Amino acid sequence: MPRSVNAVASRARRKKILKAVKGQFGRRKNVWTVAKNAYEKGGVYAYRDRKTKKRTFRALWITRINAGTREYGMSYSVFMGKLHAKSIELDRKVLADLAMNNPSAFKAIVDLVK
Repeated sequence: MPRSVNAVASRARRKKILKAVKGQFGRRKNVWTVAKNAYEKGGVYAYRDRKTKKRTFRALWITRINAGTREYGMSYSVFMGKLHAKSIELDRKVLADLAMNNPSAFKAIVDLVK
């Protein structure tokens, strides 16, 4: 009896990965072994950077809040400490958005905290 290799499934598996790496540079897009490595490494980067994105956005929000509070003579840490002491439940994302796009509302929050 001849050996069964299921070429249909193998081809489908390869096509799926080659489709996923379609836009990449050089041999990463059309050579199976290189493409498979690129696909796996890309998955590792995607998993890692979903976590990293949260850190970088938090850092960006803190920078924006700090810049906004320094205009009114207060540092970020003092502002956040007084915000928590007054039990104002606004997260950093909202505060950063107010500092950037609605300075009058942000000034009202800073005046409320002072």
